Amino acid sequence: MSDYLPHEVLLEILHRLPVKSLIRFRCVSKSLNSLITSPAFIDSHFTQSPLSLPSNSNTLIVRSCNDRPNIEYYRLIHNGNDSSSSSSFDQSQNNIEFPLISRFLDYFKLIGSVNGLFSICEQDRFFLWNPSIRKCITLPKPRIGVKTHGPISCRLGFGFDPRTNDYKVVRIVILPSTTVMNKADKPPLVEVYSLREGCWRITRGGESFPSGISFNNWLRPVATLNGAVHFGANDWGNNRSLVLSFDLGDEVFRVISLPNGKEFQAGADIGTSVFKGLLTLICYDYECMKIKCCSVWVMKEYGAVDSWTKQFTVDLNSRFFRVLGFWKNGHILAETKLSLGWNLCSYDPESQQVKNLGFHGSPFHSFADNYVENLILLGKPNDAVSKRGVTKKRKCRSILMSLTN
Repeated sequence: MSDYLPHEVLLEILHRLPVKSLIRFRCVSKSLNSLITSPAFIDSHFTQSPLSLPSNSNTLIVRSCNDRPNIEYYRLIHNGNDSSSSSSFDQSQNNIEFPLISRFLDYFKLIGSVNGLFSICEQDRFFLWNPSIRKCITLPKPRIGVKTHGPISCRLGFGFDPRTNDYKVVRIVILPSTTVMNKADKPPLVEVYSLREGCWRITRGGESFPSGISFNNWLRPVATLNGAVHFGANDWGNNRSLVLSFDLGDEVFRVISLPNGKEFQAGADIGTSVFKGLLTLICYDYECMKIKCCSVWVMKEYGAVDSWTKQFTVDLNSRFFRVLGFWKNGHILAETKLSLGWNLCSYDPESQQVKNLGFHGSPFHSFADNYVENLILLGKPNDAVSKRGVTKKRKCRSILMSLTN
Protein backbone atom coordinates (compact mmCIF):
# COMPACT_ATOMS: atom_id res chain seq x y z
CA MET A 1 0.00 0.00 0.00
CA SER A 2 2.86 2.34 0.83
CA ASP A 3 4.28 1.63 -2.69
CA TYR A 4 1.37 3.59 -4.17
CA LEU A 5 0.81 6.30 -1.56
CA PRO A 6 3.28 8.60 0.15
CA HIS A 7 3.59 7.76 3.84
CA GLU A 8 2.16 11.14 4.89
CA VAL A 9 -0.93 10.62 2.73
CA LEU A 10 -1.42 7.12 4.10
CA LEU A 11 -1.26 8.42 7.66
CA GLU A 12 -3.76 11.16 6.84
CA ILE A 13 -6.22 8.56 5.52
CA LEU A 14 -5.74 6.19 8.45
CA HIS A 15 -6.18 8.97 11.02
CA ARG A 16 -9.66 9.65 9.63
CA LEU A 17 -10.83 6.05 9.86
CA PRO A 18 -12.88 4.69 12.78
CA VAL A 19 -11.30 2.14 15.10
CA LYS A 20 -13.38 -0.74 13.72
CA SER A 21 -11.98 -0.20 10.20
CA LEU A 22 -8.41 0.03 11.47
CA ILE A 23 -8.77 -3.29 13.28
CA ARG A 24 -9.87 -4.90 10.01
CA PHE A 25 -7.04 -3.33 8.01
CA ARG A 26 -4.45 -4.98 10.25
CA CYS A 27 -5.03 -8.16 8.24
CA VAL A 28 -4.23 -6.50 4.89
CA SER A 29 -0.45 -6.75 5.25
CA LYS A 30 2.29 -7.15 7.83
CA SER A 31 3.52 -3.63 7.21
CA LEU A 32 0.06 -2.14 7.76
CA ASN A 33 -0.41 -4.21 10.91
CA SER A 34 2.96 -3.04 12.19
CA LEU A 35 2.04 0.59 11.50
CA ILE A 36 -1.42 0.48 13.12
CA THR A 37 -0.19 -1.30 16.26
CA SER A 38 2.84 0.97 16.74
CA PRO A 39 2.77 3.23 19.83
CA ALA A 40 3.44 6.26 17.64
CA PHE A 41 0.38 5.64 15.45
CA ILE A 42 -1.86 4.79 18.42
CA ASP A 43 -0.93 8.14 19.99
CA SER A 44 -1.27 10.12 16.76
CA HIS A 45 -4.60 8.53 15.86
CA PHE A 46 -6.06 9.62 19.19
CA THR A 47 -4.75 13.18 18.95
CA GLN A 48 -5.53 13.72 15.26
CA SER A 49 -8.65 11.66 14.58
CA PRO A 50 -11.83 13.78 14.72
CA LEU A 51 -13.64 10.69 16.07
CA SER A 52 -11.42 10.64 19.18
CA LEU A 53 -12.07 14.20 20.33
CA PRO A 54 -14.30 14.32 23.43
CA SER A 55 -15.74 17.61 22.17
CA ASN A 56 -17.02 15.78 19.07
CA SER A 57 -18.55 12.87 20.95
CA ASN A 58 -22.31 12.53 21.11
CA THR A 59 -22.03 9.12 22.75
CA LEU A 60 -22.37 8.06 26.36
CA ILE A 61 -21.13 4.84 27.89
CA VAL A 62 -23.37 3.74 30.72
CA ARG A 63 -22.89 1.10 33.40
CA SER A 64 -25.79 -0.50 35.24
CA CYS A 65 -25.68 -3.35 37.75
CA ASN A 66 -28.36 -5.90 38.46
CA ASP A 67 -28.56 -7.98 41.60
CA ARG A 68 -29.63 -11.61 41.98
CA PRO A 69 -27.33 -12.43 40.30
CA ASN A 70 -24.85 -9.56 40.40
CA ILE A 71 -24.21 -8.76 36.74
CA GLU A 72 -22.72 -5.61 35.18
CA TYR A 73 -24.01 -4.20 31.91
CA TYR A 74 -22.35 -1.59 29.71
CA ARG A 75 -24.15 0.16 26.89
CA LEU A 76 -23.46 2.94 24.41
CA ILE A 77 -26.11 5.61 23.87
CA HIS A 78 -25.74 7.63 20.67
CA ASN A 79 -27.38 11.04 20.57
CA GLY A 80 -26.72 12.23 17.04
CA ASN A 81 -28.88 15.35 17.17
CA ASP A 82 -28.07 16.41 20.75
CA SER A 83 -31.73 16.14 21.63
CA SER A 84 -33.03 14.36 24.70
CA SER A 85 -36.08 12.69 23.19
CA SER A 86 -36.66 9.23 24.55
CA SER A 87 -37.18 7.83 21.04
CA SER A 88 -33.69 8.84 19.91
CA PHE A 89 -32.18 7.01 22.89
CA ASP A 90 -34.21 3.86 22.24
CA GLN A 91 -33.17 3.72 18.58
CA SER A 92 -29.43 4.14 19.17
CA GLN A 93 -28.32 1.95 22.05
CA ASN A 94 -25.63 -0.71 21.68
CA ASN A 95 -24.66 -3.29 24.27
CA ILE A 96 -21.01 -3.93 25.07
CA GLU A 97 -19.82 -7.27 26.42
CA PHE A 98 -18.09 -6.85 29.77
CA PRO A 99 -15.08 -9.23 29.72
CA LEU A 100 -14.64 -9.91 33.45
CA ILE A 101 -16.42 -12.10 35.96
CA SER A 102 -16.00 -11.52 39.66
CA ARG A 103 -14.37 -14.12 41.86
CA PHE A 104 -16.66 -13.09 44.69
CA LEU A 105 -20.00 -12.86 42.84
CA ASP A 106 -19.93 -9.11 43.37
CA TYR A 107 -19.49 -5.98 41.26
CA PHE A 108 -16.08 -4.73 40.20
CA LYS A 109 -15.00 -1.36 41.53
CA LEU A 110 -14.91 1.19 38.72
CA ILE A 111 -11.93 3.46 39.45
CA GLY A 112 -12.62 5.77 36.53
CA SER A 113 -12.51 6.27 32.79
CA VAL A 114 -10.56 8.67 30.62
CA ASN A 115 -10.41 8.96 26.82
CA GLY A 116 -12.55 5.82 26.50
CA LEU A 117 -10.21 3.68 28.64
CA PHE A 118 -11.52 2.13 31.87
CA SER A 119 -9.68 1.26 35.06
CA ILE A 120 -11.35 -1.48 37.13
CA CYS A 121 -10.33 -3.46 40.18
CA GLU A 122 -11.41 -6.19 42.57
CA GLN A 123 -9.41 -6.20 45.80
CA ASP A 124 -5.76 -6.46 44.66
CA ARG A 125 -6.60 -7.33 41.03
CA PHE A 126 -6.41 -4.37 38.64
CA PHE A 127 -7.46 -4.19 34.99
CA LEU A 128 -7.46 -1.76 32.09
CA TRP A 129 -10.27 -2.20 29.58
CA ASN A 130 -10.79 -0.58 26.19
CA PRO A 131 -14.37 -1.33 25.04
CA SER A 132 -13.82 0.08 21.53
CA ILE A 133 -11.28 -2.65 20.63
CA ARG A 134 -12.67 -5.29 23.04
CA LYS A 135 -9.37 -5.57 24.87
CA CYS A 136 -8.74 -6.02 28.58
CA ILE A 137 -5.34 -6.41 30.24
CA THR A 138 -4.49 -7.53 33.75
CA LEU A 139 -2.04 -5.33 35.63
CA PRO A 140 0.68 -6.69 37.90
CA LYS A 141 -0.23 -6.88 41.56
CA PRO A 142 0.52 -3.68 43.51
CA ARG A 143 3.63 -3.63 45.67
CA ILE A 144 1.79 -2.39 48.77
CA GLY A 145 -0.65 -4.85 50.30
CA VAL A 146 -1.91 -6.46 53.47
CA LYS A 147 0.98 -8.92 53.55
CA THR A 148 3.59 -6.17 53.40
CA HIS A 149 1.95 -3.37 55.40
CA GLY A 150 -0.91 -4.87 57.40
CA PRO A 151 -4.55 -3.76 57.14
CA ILE A 152 -4.72 -0.79 54.77
CA SER A 153 -7.33 1.34 53.06
CA CYS A 154 -6.86 2.84 49.61
CA ARG A 155 -8.23 5.81 47.71
CA LEU A 156 -7.95 5.16 44.00
CA GLY A 157 -7.72 7.37 40.94
CA PHE A 158 -7.15 6.99 37.21
CA GLY A 159 -6.01 9.62 34.76
CA PHE A 160 -4.01 10.68 31.74
CA ASP A 161 -0.70 12.54 31.80
CA PRO A 162 -0.61 14.63 28.58
CA ARG A 163 3.08 15.47 29.04
CA THR A 164 4.11 11.86 28.55
CA ASN A 165 0.98 10.46 26.81
CA ASP A 166 0.72 7.99 29.67
CA TYR A 167 -2.24 6.51 31.53
CA LYS A 168 -1.76 6.05 35.26
CA VAL A 169 -3.58 4.30 38.08
CA VAL A 170 -3.02 5.91 41.48
CA ARG A 171 -3.28 4.13 44.85
CA ILE A 172 -3.18 6.38 47.89
CA VAL A 173 -2.59 3.92 50.71
CA ILE A 174 -3.64 4.90 54.22
CA LEU A 175 -1.45 2.95 56.63
CA PRO A 176 -2.75 1.30 59.80
CA SER A 177 -2.56 3.91 62.54
CA THR A 178 -4.52 5.63 65.24
CA THR A 179 -7.03 8.01 63.68
CA VAL A 180 -8.92 10.96 65.08
CA MET A 181 -11.94 12.27 63.12
CA ASN A 182 -10.86 10.06 60.19
CA LYS A 183 -7.50 11.84 60.03
CA ALA A 184 -4.49 9.53 59.68
CA ASP A 185 -1.51 10.32 61.89
CA LYS A 186 0.88 8.95 59.27
CA PRO A 187 1.32 10.28 55.73
CA PRO A 188 -0.01 7.88 53.10
CA LEU A 189 2.07 5.90 50.67
CA VAL A 190 1.40 6.66 47.00
CA GLU A 191 1.79 3.92 44.44
CA VAL A 192 1.40 4.59 40.70
CA TYR A 193 0.98 2.19 37.81
CA SER A 194 2.21 3.56 34.47
CA LEU A 195 0.85 1.96 31.31
CA ARG A 196 3.91 3.13 29.40
CA GLU A 197 6.32 1.62 31.96
CA GLY A 198 4.15 -1.44 32.61
CA CYS A 199 4.75 -1.58 36.35
CA TRP A 200 3.84 -0.18 39.77
CA ARG A 201 6.26 2.03 41.67
CA ILE A 202 6.09 3.71 45.04
CA THR A 203 6.51 7.46 44.61
CA ARG A 204 7.42 10.25 47.00
CA GLY A 205 3.98 11.77 46.56
CA GLY A 206 3.02 11.06 50.16
CA GLU A 207 5.56 13.68 51.30
CA SER A 208 3.37 16.40 49.77
CA PHE A 209 0.13 15.11 51.29
CA PRO A 210 -1.20 17.94 53.50
CA SER A 211 -1.50 17.21 57.19
CA GLY A 212 -4.96 16.81 58.72
CA ILE A 213 -6.69 16.03 55.43
CA SER A 214 -9.03 13.07 54.86
CA PHE A 215 -10.96 11.89 51.80
CA ASN A 216 -14.71 11.80 51.33
CA ASN A 217 -16.81 9.80 48.85
CA TRP A 218 -14.42 6.86 48.86
CA LEU A 219 -16.59 4.77 46.55
CA ARG A 220 -17.14 7.29 43.75
CA PRO A 221 -14.90 7.83 40.71
CA VAL A 222 -12.99 11.12 40.75
CA ALA A 223 -12.52 13.81 38.13
CA THR A 224 -9.57 13.70 35.75
CA LEU A 225 -8.60 17.03 34.20
CA ASN A 226 -5.44 18.90 33.15
CA GLY A 227 -3.17 15.97 33.88
CA ALA A 228 -4.37 15.52 37.47
CA VAL A 229 -6.93 13.50 39.42
CA HIS A 230 -9.16 15.45 41.82
CA PHE A 231 -10.55 14.12 45.11
CA GLY A 232 -13.15 15.60 47.42
CA ALA A 233 -11.55 15.99 50.86
CA ASN A 234 -12.04 17.38 54.37
CA ASP A 235 -9.88 19.70 56.44
CA TRP A 236 -11.32 19.06 59.90
CA GLY A 237 -8.94 21.42 61.69
CA ASN A 238 -10.25 24.39 59.69
CA ASN A 239 -13.81 23.02 59.31
CA ARG A 240 -13.80 23.16 55.53
CA SER A 241 -14.09 20.95 52.50
CA LEU A 242 -11.61 21.19 49.65
CA VAL A 243 -10.43 19.52 46.47
CA LEU A 244 -7.16 17.64 46.70
CA SER A 245 -5.47 17.13 43.33
CA PHE A 246 -2.69 14.72 42.51
CA ASP A 247 -0.58 15.79 39.54
CA LEU A 248 0.23 12.80 37.34
CA GLY A 249 3.32 14.51 35.94
CA ASP A 250 5.30 15.69 38.97
CA GLU A 251 3.33 13.31 41.27
CA VAL A 252 2.61 15.77 44.06
CA PHE A 253 -0.57 16.80 45.88
CA ARG A 254 -2.02 20.30 45.72
CA VAL A 255 -4.96 21.86 47.54
CA ILE A 256 -7.71 23.64 45.60
CA SER A 257 -9.80 25.76 47.96
CA LEU A 258 -13.58 26.05 47.71
CA PRO A 259 -15.85 29.07 48.24
CA ASN A 260 -16.74 30.07 51.78
CA GLY A 261 -20.14 28.94 52.99
CA LYS A 262 -22.05 26.41 55.05
CA GLU A 263 -22.31 23.93 52.18
CA PHE A 264 -18.50 23.68 52.04
CA GLN A 265 -17.87 22.90 55.70
CA ALA A 266 -15.91 19.79 56.69
CA GLY A 267 -17.93 16.63 56.23
CA ALA A 268 -19.96 17.98 53.32
CA ASP A 269 -21.02 15.43 50.72
CA ILE A 270 -19.04 16.69 47.74
CA GLY A 271 -17.93 14.84 44.62
CA THR A 272 -15.80 15.95 41.69
CA SER A 273 -16.71 15.74 38.01
CA VAL A 274 -16.12 17.51 34.68
CA PHE A 275 -18.78 19.72 33.05
CA LYS A 276 -18.04 21.18 29.60
CA GLY A 277 -14.31 20.80 30.18
CA LEU A 278 -14.36 22.52 33.59
CA LEU A 279 -13.57 21.15 37.05
CA THR A 280 -16.95 20.63 38.68
CA LEU A 281 -18.32 20.02 42.18
CA ILE A 282 -21.47 18.02 42.82
CA CYS A 283 -22.64 19.14 46.27
CA TYR A 284 -25.48 17.38 48.11
CA ASP A 285 -27.59 19.16 50.73
CA TYR A 286 -29.38 17.07 53.36
CA GLU A 287 -32.48 17.69 55.43
CA CYS A 288 -33.60 15.26 58.16
CA MET A 289 -31.02 12.71 56.96
CA LYS A 290 -32.44 12.77 53.42
CA ILE A 291 -30.93 14.36 50.32
CA LYS A 292 -32.80 17.59 49.61
CA CYS A 293 -31.02 19.06 46.60
CA CYS A 294 -27.80 19.05 44.64
CA SER A 295 -25.88 22.13 43.55
CA VAL A 296 -23.39 22.06 40.70
CA TRP A 297 -20.39 24.42 40.83
CA VAL A 298 -17.80 24.91 38.09
CA MET A 299 -14.31 26.40 38.22
CA LYS A 300 -14.30 28.66 35.16
CA GLU A 301 -10.55 29.31 35.39
CA TYR A 302 -8.63 26.27 36.55
CA GLY A 303 -6.77 26.97 39.78
CA ALA A 304 -8.43 30.36 40.40
CA VAL A 305 -10.52 30.08 43.58
CA ASP A 306 -12.46 33.26 42.76
CA SER A 307 -13.77 31.65 39.56
CA TRP A 308 -15.97 29.09 41.34
CA THR A 309 -19.52 29.66 40.07
CA LYS A 310 -22.78 27.92 40.94
CA GLN A 311 -24.11 26.59 37.63
CA PHE A 312 -27.52 25.31 38.79
CA THR A 313 -29.34 23.50 41.58
CA VAL A 314 -31.31 20.28 41.15
CA ASP A 315 -34.22 19.41 43.42
CA LEU A 316 -33.72 15.81 44.52
CA ASN A 317 -36.72 15.52 46.81
CA SER A 318 -39.28 14.25 44.35
CA ARG A 319 -37.33 13.07 41.32
CA PHE A 320 -33.70 12.08 41.66
CA PHE A 321 -31.41 10.24 43.98
CA ARG A 322 -27.88 10.85 42.69
CA VAL A 323 -26.23 12.85 39.90
CA LEU A 324 -23.85 10.72 37.80
CA GLY A 325 -22.53 13.16 35.22
CA PHE A 326 -23.35 15.34 32.26
CA TRP A 327 -24.10 15.15 28.55
CA LYS A 328 -22.04 17.29 26.22
CA ASN A 329 -25.14 19.45 25.71
CA GLY A 330 -25.35 20.20 29.46
CA HIS A 331 -28.12 17.78 30.38
CA ILE A 332 -27.68 15.97 33.69
CA LEU A 333 -27.47 12.20 34.05
CA ALA A 334 -29.05 11.02 37.28
CA GLU A 335 -30.43 8.01 39.09
CA THR A 336 -34.09 8.11 39.97
CA LYS A 337 -36.31 5.69 41.86
CA LEU A 338 -39.43 4.49 40.08
CA SER A 339 -42.02 1.91 41.05
CA LEU A 340 -40.04 -0.84 39.29
CA GLY A 341 -36.67 0.09 40.78
CA TRP A 342 -33.74 2.38 40.07
CA ASN A 343 -33.52 3.99 36.64
CA LEU A 344 -31.10 6.21 34.78
CA CYS A 345 -32.56 9.38 33.32
CA SER A 346 -31.53 12.55 31.54
CA TYR A 347 -32.59 15.92 32.97
CA ASP A 348 -32.55 19.29 31.20
CA PRO A 349 -31.98 21.95 33.89
CA GLU A 350 -33.38 24.68 31.63
CA SER A 351 -36.67 23.11 30.60
CA GLN A 352 -36.72 20.77 33.65
CA GLN A 353 -37.79 17.92 31.37
CA VAL A 354 -36.88 14.38 32.44
CA LYS A 355 -36.35 11.50 30.01
CA ASN A 356 -36.03 7.88 31.12
CA LEU A 357 -33.08 6.19 29.39
CA GLY A 358 -34.40 2.70 30.02
CA PHE A 359 -31.67 1.45 32.35
CA HIS A 360 -32.57 -0.46 35.50
CA GLY A 361 -30.13 -1.47 38.20
CA SER A 362 -28.90 -1.32 41.77
CA PRO A 363 -28.23 2.11 43.27
CA PHE A 364 -24.68 3.37 43.97
CA HIS A 365 -23.17 1.23 41.20
CA SER A 366 -24.34 3.07 38.09
CA PHE A 367 -21.92 5.12 36.01
CA ALA A 368 -22.18 7.32 32.94
CA ASP A 369 -19.56 9.25 31.00
CA ASN A 370 -18.94 10.71 27.55
CA TYR A 371 -17.36 8.09 25.34
CA VAL A 372 -14.70 8.25 22.64
CA GLU A 373 -13.08 5.40 20.71
CA ASN A 374 -9.33 4.84 20.56
CA LEU A 375 -6.65 2.22 19.91
CA ILE A 376 -5.10 2.28 23.37
CA LEU A 377 -3.97 -1.21 24.49
CA LEU A 378 -3.96 -2.47 20.87
CA GLY A 379 -0.30 -3.47 21.05
CA LYS A 380 -0.68 -5.11 24.46
CA PRO A 381 -1.26 -8.83 25.06
CA ASN A 382 -5.00 -9.49 25.44
CA ASP A 383 -6.46 -11.47 28.31
CA ALA A 384 -9.72 -11.94 30.13
CA VAL A 385 -10.76 -13.59 33.38
CA SER A 386 -12.87 -16.71 33.29
CA LYS A 387 -15.48 -17.74 35.83
CA ARG A 388 -12.82 -19.56 37.81
CA GLY A 389 -10.55 -16.55 37.80
CA VAL A 390 -8.03 -18.16 35.46
CA THR A 391 -6.38 -15.77 33.02
CA LYS A 392 -6.72 -16.84 29.43
CA LYS A 393 -5.13 -15.52 26.27
CA ARG A 394 -7.31 -14.47 23.36
CA LYS A 395 -6.06 -14.44 19.81
CA CYS A 396 -6.29 -11.49 17.47
CA ARG A 397 -8.70 -13.40 15.23
CA SER A 398 -11.34 -13.66 17.98
CA ILE A 399 -11.13 -9.91 18.53
CA LEU A 400 -11.51 -9.30 14.81
CA MET A 401 -14.58 -11.54 14.63
CA SER A 402 -16.26 -9.75 17.53
CA LEU A 403 -15.65 -6.38 15.91
CA THR A 404 -16.69 -7.33 12.41
CA ASN A 405 -19.92 -9.10 13.36
